[in-house]
Amino acid sequence: MTPPTETRQTTVGIGGAAESTDMVLNIGPQHPSTHGVLRLRLVLDGERITHAEPVIGYMHRGAEKLFEARDYRQIIMLANRHDWLSAFSNELGVVLGVERMLGMEVPERAVWMRTLLAELNRVLNHLMFLGSYPLELGGITAVFYAFREREELQNVMEEISGGRMHYMFNRVGGLKEDLPAGWTARARAAVADVRSRMGVFDDLVLGNEIFRGRTRGVGVLSAEAVHAYGVSGPIARASGVDFDLRRDEPYLAYGELQDVLKVVTRDEGDCLARFECLLEQTHVSLALADACLDRLAELPPGPINQRLPKVLKAPEGHTYAWTENPLGINGYYLVSKGEKTPYRLKLRSASYNNIQALTELLPGTLVADMVAILGSMFFVVGDIDK
Repeated sequence: MTPPTETRQTTVGIGGAAESTDMVLNIGPQHPSTHGVLRLRLVLDGERITHAEPVIGYMHRGAEKLFEARDYRQIIMLANRHDWLSAFSNELGVVLGVERMLGMEVPERAVWMRTLLAELNRVLNHLMFLGSYPLELGGITAVFYAFREREELQNVMEEISGGRMHYMFNRVGGLKEDLPAGWTARARAAVADVRSRMGVFDDLVLGNEIFRGRTRGVGVLSAEAVHAYGVSGPIARASGVDFDLRRDEPYLAYGELQDVLKVVTRDEGDCLARFECLLEQTHVSLALADACLDRLAELPPGPINQRLPKVLKAPEGHTYAWTENPLGINGYYLVSKGEKTPYRLKLRSASYNNIQALTELLPGTLVADMVAILGSMFFVVGDIDK
């Protein structure tokens, strides 16, 4: 007798049933739209994102632990590199913290020079994102203009410091050395040239219907979310959070530049608002650079730094210094046991806090809008991982 044939049934998701199936999609860690080795773990329902988790740490170098094994001159090199687009500003926060511990007064010329170089570094940072963001949305032309303007400013920064990206020009007590002869005139000409050509971003990018269509009303970040996640910088101000350390807690020479310093804000909180804030803030930084050059021309010759002992030790205690870096607020918590190395130096970087907001921004949006939202957060992966 022939045994009965065994029957098996397999149910395959078809039709409407398939649409309710969640799919986990990894964007990165190697992906052109992530500005480096950042990984996004997305849960999708069809083409809509239901959950987003930034996975960080792929570039972690343990800089905070290395601070504890380097003296106060050497840690400047380590702090210089986490946000490679803002090297001068990164150095600045460290030396301000150490100078505060020492109770050290910096010469006036050094204060104004630091302010000038910090604003030139801010313009360099912003130009990179003004060029790369349209590139991520399919517009290749803007990045060529951005790099042309960056090159003009890079030339004057390289002339004064010897470095193209990692300037290593700050020192505890001032700056490395005085200005080369004729440098201020060349810097003024570079600032004027860049300002005269900034209109190309209004015409080429903001005037582009496709760019506006991809960014207006997309990735709206509320002011409440900004406060909840500790978001800062142009991203926070694009959501109506009117806060800028240069105005609200002035450091360096910003207290004397309040008539030039304009804090740029928007209320929409979308991708377009973030780009507009970045672009307008670049204009403000160019104006601040001109004001610093005017003031330097009026100052009499004088020292650019303080003489330091051969072995520099900070007194026992702790202090906190924070600065308005190009991407947002950087904080430096320094603890000293009276030795030549920090007992602890905790770094609060802007990108680390800003990227957390993606967990709130991305759910509910389409996969097609993910790159537009991600690019508008203006982060550097090294600044997240440290």
